[in-house]
Amino acid sequence: MRDLEYTVVKRPALACWGMPKQIAQVLLISLFLIGMVSKVHAQSLEEYIGIATQNNPEVKTAYVKFEAAMQKAPQVMALPDPTITMSAFGRMIETRIGRQEARFSLMQMFPWFGTLSAKENVANLLAEAAFQNYLDTRNEVILKLKETYAELYELRQMIQLEKENLSILETYRKLGLSNFSTGKGTMVDVVRIDIDLNKSRTTLEILEGKERPLQISFNTQLNRGLDEMIAVPNNLTLGKVIDRVGIDSLFEVNPKLVGLEKQMASYEAQQLLSKKEGYPMIGLGVDYSIIGQRDIPNLDMNGQDAIMPMLTLTLPIYRKKYRASQKEAELMVQAVTSEKQAVKNSLYSEYTNAVFDLSKAGQLKNLYRKQTESTEQAIQLLLVGFSNNTSDFEEILRMNQDLLLYKTAMVAETKNEFAAQSKIDYLLSKAE
Repeated sequence: MRDLEYTVVKRPALACWGMPKQIAQVLLISLFLIGMVSKVHAQSLEEYIGIATQNNPEVKTAYVKFEAAMQKAPQVMALPDPTITMSAFGRMIETRIGRQEARFSLMQMFPWFGTLSAKENVANLLAEAAFQNYLDTRNEVILKLKETYAELYELRQMIQLEKENLSILETYRKLGLSNFSTGKGTMVDVVRIDIDLNKSRTTLEILEGKERPLQISFNTQLNRGLDEMIAVPNNLTLGKVIDRVGIDSLFEVNPKLVGLEKQMASYEAQQLLSKKEGYPMIGLGVDYSIIGQRDIPNLDMNGQDAIMPMLTLTLPIYRKKYRASQKEAELMVQAVTSEKQAVKNSLYSEYTNAVFDLSKAGQLKNLYRKQTESTEQAIQLLLVGFSNNTSDFEEILRMNQDLLLYKTAMVAETKNEFAAQSKIDYLLSKAE
């Protein structure tokens, strides 16, 4: 989308007659600089895409969800919090070497070997799936932005063509009045022109009214002021057309499919995790007792505190929940497998339609270009014949309407061609 000419401002003609030469030069230079600044600041489609990927709320939301998913792995990797128990009140135990005054127990539980790494793997895979969802959301926003951009191009070209048509009809009206005044034509010809003029003015008014909703739609996608100016080129150029590739590798980087693959991998990892969670947890701890001294002389180890290591094992005897967890993960793998195939079928169908639309738009553009050239030649011949009183003015008007129809159709097909290529880029994850 580079090297495009943008229509941003109209430069008014400067009437320099009767104006001091120096002042006229200053004004001319000022207008030139204003035009240059406008061109410098006219933003390209790539720049609009950059703004959308940074500011669009949907893209922001998807990215924040991905960042939130990234915070899951540190949580599941952490060991359970240790427990500490203290007893210092009530009737304490009396031992041979003294009365127990206080008791402290510290215990740390450890999941079965490999459980934490399995949890981390599941969390990371889900985070990767969230990232693919972000990429797909971004690509969808870019596609929608391109489609709106193409609609703005089409609308502005339609407005320009309708204005040119009005100008041509005004010229025809003058010609019709001139011929009527000289007796070469009838007033019916002028009335026919007035009918077409009214139709063209109404069409132009409707087209100009449509620009505001499109402007709002485009700017809301950029998440910026609704009245921001939008620079649209005088022509749309296609990027590099991507050749068709094998069906198997067609969508290998499509975020939708890649995200589903990550989900499926996470459910497969969940099966392993459910199996490991069905193993015992191991607890290692220490028990420390404070012992008071007894009033017995020469008592061996009198009042010596007691330290005792401890080992704990959980008993996962209720197996139903672990079996259900594994079965759930297994069923989810089957569900995602089917969903992946459905998405792949849908993507290929959309891709095939988009390729057809691209080809059709190109063929129709060539047809309308030839029809436009032929119709313009026919109108010139009819005008010459009308001047010589050998052509029907109604035929000239009809051919003029045909010419407008071909020109507007060519603009519409240019938009359709651009939209089809944008859809192909989106499906093949080449939205930018």
